[in-house]
Amino acid sequence: MALRICMKYKKGCTVKAQNEQSLWIRFVSIAQPYFFPRLRFGGLSMLLLIVMLLVFLFGVLFLIVSGLVLAGNVLAPGLTGKIADGLLEMIMLTFSSRLWLAVAAALAIPGFVFLLFRRYLWIRRRAWLLLAVVLLLLLSVTGINVAFSYIGNYFTNALVKKNQEMAYLFVAVYFCGFLVGIPIVAFYGYVRDYLGMCWRQWMTDDFIARYFMNRNYYEVETKGVIDNPDQRIMEDIRSFTRTSLAFLLILLSSLMDLVSFTGILWSKSVLLVCVVLGYSLLGTLITALLGRRLVRLNFNQLRYEADFRYSLVHVRDNTESIAFYQGEGPEVAQISGRFSSVLKNFSLLIGWQRNLSFFTTAYSYLPVVLPFLVLFPQYFKGRIEYGDMVQANFAFSQVYAALSLIVSQITEITGFAAGIKRLSDFSCALEPEEKDEPGITSNEAPRFSLADVRLLTPGGQRTLISGLSLKMGAADNLVIVGQSGVGKSSLLRAIAGLWTRGSGEVLRPPLADIFFLPQKPYMLLGSLRDQLLYPRLERRIPDQELRDVLAAVCLADLPERTGGLDAVLDWGNVLSLGEQQRLAFARLLVSRPRFAVLDEATSALDTENEANLYRKLQEMGVGFISVGHRASIVAFHSHVLDLRGGDRWRLLPVADYRPAAAG
Repeated sequence: MALRICMKYKKGCTVKAQNEQSLWIRFVSIAQPYFFPRLRFGGLSMLLLIVMLLVFLFGVLFLIVSGLVLAGNVLAPGLTGKIADGLLEMIMLTFSSRLWLAVAAALAIPGFVFLLFRRYLWIRRRAWLLLAVVLLLLLSVTGINVAFSYIGNYFTNALVKKNQEMAYLFVAVYFCGFLVGIPIVAFYGYVRDYLGMCWRQWMTDDFIARYFMNRNYYEVETKGVIDNPDQRIMEDIRSFTRTSLAFLLILLSSLMDLVSFTGILWSKSVLLVCVVLGYSLLGTLITALLGRRLVRLNFNQLRYEADFRYSLVHVRDNTESIAFYQGEGPEVAQISGRFSSVLKNFSLLIGWQRNLSFFTTAYSYLPVVLPFLVLFPQYFKGRIEYGDMVQANFAFSQVYAALSLIVSQITEITGFAAGIKRLSDFSCALEPEEKDEPGITSNEAPRFSLADVRLLTPGGQRTLISGLSLKMGAADNLVIVGQSGVGKSSLLRAIAGLWTRGSGEVLRPPLADIFFLPQKPYMLLGSLRDQLLYPRLERRIPDQELRDVLAAVCLADLPERTGGLDAVLDWGNVLSLGEQQRLAFARLLVSRPRFAVLDEATSALDTENEANLYRKLQEMGVGFISVGHRASIVAFHSHVLDLRGGDRWRLLPVADYRPAAAG
């Protein structure tokens, strides 16, 4: 019985270009960075290092086994001769001839290669150390399986010959092998899972860092090219690291089994080697052809499942609005429609899996008797013993399993391939792109000014604003007015650097000096104190100062009625929209910026509270730009930018605008 280990970038990259890349290139681009930096020929370098690591560990393991056998020969030569005579002879031959040079080379050459790459290996030392331990344990398991094949041979022959002494001896050796193998396999599983956890942590941190870098999260959501980034970060990375490691170890284990047991199989029957090679190759080709369709079906299944889940989350986040509209019917219809897509695709998926199962099931049954059929002529002629046939059958099963990796793992491979595609598309979307046109440029300056700004919709189909130029003085505060859809909020996004589709130049103070307040305030997951300190949560501000700020925006009683400054609640549901807008203003007062940009930030407030907040800004000496529909805020500004669509706009002092508004 064998000890079985159960295991069921590029700048300017676009998603379209990524789609043209092979699955292997996609895999390497994602998997490599944890083990080796993103360098030219980095993938080949990592492959070379893995090969060298295997060679080095094989040399180390050979020395360990040799030391144990030689020590056993010194302490108990008779027993060692009975149970490991062939192994002892091979070791003695190795060290008494020039074969020891091969062992020395297996240690020296990898050591030299590691020395060449020491700078890159040192910064990834934790990953390589864990990988080395996992591979050493994997080699040990393969070695134990080879030893078990010989134990099974000798034990069977002892039974056939009715040699009681040798039968009991090899039973004892068999149990000793298990005593050694059990902790190795158990520790192997632990180290493998720990390596997978560390890999997932690194990849998640890397993706999150790139997701938030340069406001990529905003670009991804705005362009809509990537669906469900939350699922890709949480589930796809977890699946990728776990499955990648499993497949890597399965592949290496299969290669080692192939090398180890092909020699045993060759010594029993050359014909049997040819049979297993031909049978496995034919099965792999047929399975690969049948399984190609499963990759796309698995990819779609992941997407439809994520869309279905998001529709349920969307309902949870908008329960009050749906209840007011009595929109249960449309919501159920939409959720049912998405679930229908899940079921429809899953029906196709299990249908193709059924078709594939017809072949793979039949393919797996024949090898049970195939080696016996090939060896029967030699056995009945007395050329081989029964134990040899049992060992050959065991070796055949190991080689067959190694060569039939694609057949046995086709379902997991197709699902894994779909996950690779989703992650590689996401990774590509987070890379900086080379733009065909410069777009709206943003540069820092002491005050706000716009130079010949032309603002387009995200797809470029329509011009929102054209030829807009203005310059704000030190004491100027600007209010932007106009009908809905003319581009007021889009202009604020251009000022913030979020909207670049168009042309012209935006000059603005450093973003660190500007505080943006949207119409729908952002309520983060955290305490009331966190709401006030966001986005600089590391600040230490006395409680009384925070309470004074809340009192300034008419929310003095908020800490008492919600459980204090450190109470953690779902603030988006606990507070009304008006209270959220006042809390957002309190956040601005705590931050004390030089400038503020307000996108209908007081739309849910009464005129008295609205006036109070604008007076606070004036008292603090904060310069501001506002967007609003209500005439009540105009008086707090010095100039009005009246947008009327395209190149129809006017900039005038407030005093000149009021008569026009009245008329």
